[in-house]
This record gives sequence, C-alpha cells and structure tokens, in this order.
Amino acid sequence: MEILCSGARCPVQEQRARWERKRACTARELLESERRYQEQLGLVATYFLRILKAKGTLRPPERQALFGSWELIYGASQELLPYLEEGHWGQGLEGFCRHLELYNQFAANSERSQTTLQEQLKKNKGFRRFVRLQEGRPEFGGLQLQDLLPLPLQRLQQYENLVIALAENTGPNSPDHQQLTRAARLISETAQRVHAIGQKQKNDQHLRRVQALLSGRQAKGLTSGRWFLRQGWLLVVPLHGEPRPRMFFLFTDVLLMAKPRPPLHLLQSGTFACKALYPMAQCQLRRVFGHSGGPCGGLLSLSFPHEKLLLMSTDQEELSRWYHSLTWAINGWKN
Repeated sequence: MEILCSGARCPVQEQRARWERKRACTARELLESERRYQEQLGLVATYFLRILKAKGTLRPPERQALFGSWELIYGASQELLPYLEEGHWGQGLEGFCRHLELYNQFAANSERSQTTLQEQLKKNKGFRRFVRLQEGRPEFGGLQLQDLLPLPLQRLQQYENLVIALAENTGPNSPDHQQLTRAARLISETAQRVHAIGQKQKNDQHLRRVQALLSGRQAKGLTSGRWFLRQGWLLVVPLHGEPRPRMFFLFTDVLLMAKPRPPLHLLQSGTFACKALYPMAQCQLRRVFGHSGGPCGGLLSLSFPHEKLLLMSTDQEELSRWYHSLTWAINGWKN
C-alpha cells in the first residue's frame, strides 16, 4: 500500500528510514564481530587444540574436559559467516540455530574446563610450558588461555543482543522477517538456559565453600540442594548480657547461625560449629531501628514459632543488605 504525505516530511517514511539505518548498523556489527569471533576461535583451535592433539601433551579425556565442544562451535561459525557476508541474515541465522545446543553443552562444561586448566597447569610441566609458549605468540595479543576459554559464552550474549535488534528493525513484509524473529527467540531461550547453568555453577561453588567452613556431625549435608544468598558476622543480642558475635549463612529456605571454633582447636581451627537452623518460611522480620542511616548501625528482629532473634550491626549499610536479603528469602517462600 502506497503512503501519501502532503507535507515535506512523512512520519511513516521517516520511521522506516530509522529502522533501515538501525538494521544496517546492527547487520554490520554482527558481521564484523563474527569475523573477529571466528578468528579467535580459529587461533585456539589451531595453536592449542590441534597441536595438543598432535603432540599428545594431554590425554583425550583431559583435552575434551578442557575444550569441550570448541571445534564444533568453530565449525558452526564457519558455516554462518558466508551467509552474513552475502547479506542472507535470515537464512544464515536460521541454520545457525541448529547448533545452539553446542552452547548449552559448552556452558555445562565450563566449570570443569577451568578446573582442568588449573590442575594441568599445576601438575603437568610439559603442558604448562606449552601454554606459556603459545600465549606468547603475537596473534593472541597478550591474552591468556584462561581469558579465551569463556569466549563462546560471551559471544552467545552478543548474538542475543544483535539478533534481537536485527529482528526488531526488520519490517514484517521483509522476506527474512519470520526467520529472524524465530532465530531471535531461539537464541534468547538458549542464552537464558546458559545463564541458569552459570548461576547453578556459582551456587554450587558457594555451597562447597560454606560446607568446608562448617565442622562437626551436625554440619554434614547442611548445604546440600540449597541456594546461597549471603553470609557475614552479626551480633546476637540476648535478653541479658552482652551481644555475642556469630557467623550467619543465609540460604533461600533457612538461616544458619554458627559459632567459630577455638583458634587452638587441633583439627577444626578456622571452621564454624552450627548452633541453629531457622526456617525462613516461618520467619517474621522487623527492623527495630536503623531505618534512616547514620553511624549507629541498627537492629533487626526475627521471630520464629519457638524463638526470637535480635540481630545487630554497627554498619548501617551492611544491616540494610541483610534486611533486603532476609526479606527476599521470606517472600520467596510466601510467593
């Protein structure tokens, strides 16, 4: 349908022109960044993966643990780039989406990859020497292997931003509109799954660290299956006597109070003994004072069916962070 404009400027035509400029700019950025991405993938594949495979410096299981699906991801980029260079955005990205599972696999292996790298650098002298030699090549521009390994996950986030922008600035009558819209949706869904994998890996690291800090029979399995939110020192204010410092670990479902082991304890020095576990589903939280900031800190009241806790901090900002984290944990159960 032809758009008729009586004045010198036509809003519809101006909007279309803006869309076209944004589309062209996004397409150019996608193309140029894909070239850089493929070059970096190729450097790792050429100077690390393939030489390691030929030299046998790492056994196949260790090499697979370190690089995961890197070569297949490199192949997917090699398949995509010619389409982008020819301007076939929809067709190229639609085909690329068949390889998105590789990014899920790469994300699931990322923690194992970093662990393998650190282990091999520590105990494998030949591998350590090889890595330093390759990292010194001018092609890598001073980047280390540990800096390059997260590259596919960083690129996935770029794919999401660029392909969504490309789809949004492609008119519905364009022949590749449906392909770009579908590609944007699939890439976005993959990016969300990868983000969830990363969050779980970070949480698992926190849980292992916290579990290592806890000692005694009661501590066994306390962190299993939980989601970590916060930890830190707070003062427990009793009905009578002086406030006592205690270490608190907050998870989405419970608040764990712990007491430090004596420094001279032969086996468990530097760890904490679990003293109480409070269910957040039964908690009522109130800020007693410390609403308006200032140097005096504040006091929080936590009420449970059979006990009441008064927690104090001389740091107003720290107490506010605890208040928000506790509120989040409580509301998470109520919702």
